[in-house]
Amino acid sequence: MKIEVWSDYVCPFCYIGKRKLEEAIADFPHKEDVEVIFKSYQLDPNTPRYNGQDYYETLAKKFGSMEQVKQMTNHVKQQANLVGLDFQFDTMKQTNTFDAHRLAKFAALKGKGAAISEALLSAHFLESKDVGNLDELAEIAAAVGLEKEEALATLCNEQAFREEVETDLQEATQFQITGVPFFIINRKYAISGAQPTETFTQALQQVWEEENKMSPLQTIGNNEDTCGPDGCDIPEK
Repeated sequence: MKIEVWSDYVCPFCYIGKRKLEEAIADFPHKEDVEVIFKSYQLDPNTPRYNGQDYYETLAKKFGSMEQVKQMTNHVKQQANLVGLDFQFDTMKQTNTFDAHRLAKFAALKGKGAAISEALLSAHFLESKDVGNLDELAEIAAAVGLEKEEALATLCNEQAFREEVETDLQEATQFQITGVPFFIINRKYAISGAQPTETFTQALQQVWEEENKMSPLQTIGNNEDTCGPDGCDIPEK
């Protein structure tokens, strides 16, 4: 079973949804047969790199007053706490994530796709790191076992893994994905948003049963005039 997850590293519900999916998979009887692949998505491709701007002020320019933003982030923080995550909104650094997605593609090629996705989300939401800064990204790469200088050299080449990221973004458009997290199972079933763990559990079980069951055929007519290993049936006249 293949689960593709479109998400962005500055999307709080992407981290929360990731945790809920992981909880469901942990209790799934066939978890060894589940493959999770992380796909690139940008909430706002025009977001500038971090340059010292206050996180709340940045959000307030998009979503309303500072009071509204504080209420929104407090609600999200409570949701994160329920899955064991402690978001640090006060010190968070809003930035462009395109280079982070390029790093993720590089890491996936090295067998570190899952590790780098977790590390990038943790770096942004829990550690208040700048996931748009190339040096910071190289440090994050090193923390999951990648060669730091190779990661930095890759990131400094602006064309490296650009096509792979853009392919994911194009697929998101084709699937009409307008919000993340967005989960596609076996390219046939979709789950939108950080749904309750029970929803993921139900989806895993339902997909597994539908993909693996053998539906008996309904027989029309009789079983006469057929041949098998023991010969042919000759109907009596």
